[in-house]
Amino acid sequence: MAVLLETLQFTLFAKLAMAALLGGAIGLEREIAGKPAGLRTNILICMGAALFMHLSIVVGEIGFSADGHPYGDVTRIAAQIVTGVGFLGAGTIMQARGTIIGLTSAATIWMVAAIGSALGAGYYVEALGAGLMVMVVLGGMGWLEQRMRRMRRTVNATVRVRPGTPLEDIETVLHGVGVRVVSHAIFDHPRDRTFEMKLTGPARQFEEARDQLSKRDDVHLFELE
Repeated sequence: MAVLLETLQFTLFAKLAMAALLGGAIGLEREIAGKPAGLRTNILICMGAALFMHLSIVVGEIGFSADGHPYGDVTRIAAQIVTGVGFLGAGTIMQARGTIIGLTSAATIWMVAAIGSALGAGYYVEALGAGLMVMVVLGGMGWLEQRMRRMRRTVNATVRVRPGTPLEDIETVLHGVGVRVVSHAIFDHPRDRTFEMKLTGPARQFEEARDQLSKRDDVHLFELE
């Protein structure tokens, strides 16, 4: 019995240590990028998921009934990991004036929890492979994302502003960040004025346009289709 307990404790320690290593590696990239879910957050999530998964398996194998069915449910605790991590991920997503940020951080939290769960279940090679792939996606594919952001594209946009706001004010902001208005339509309502526009410019400049317009008090919404 003592040997069995010692083996189980060593196995759990190995799982938690590997979870700290993989979660820390992914969290370090997020920390360097200045994201809200950084080094310590990802370590704790990965270790917590590994511990819960380990406990889920241990509890499910406590004993068996006369017909051979286990008393515990191996999937019960594991299923709650997904639900719990969903709340953490939602907490990293922020929305303001049509701008949504934090989706990558939320997806990273979700993936780190999955890696921790794999470690807790004893799938070390699979967890290591997944961890390496996540680090490649987060760190190694930045050049591809930047290249795509420099490509020109044409999009439809909706801009809701304060009643009476002239189109020239919005065009000035857009031109200032390198975005050109191809065509537009104006719709006046009792509480706002809406511009339906077709815009063209480098893909990354549309985010800059959103940031600049969000600073204006007379702009209620800037949304790209």
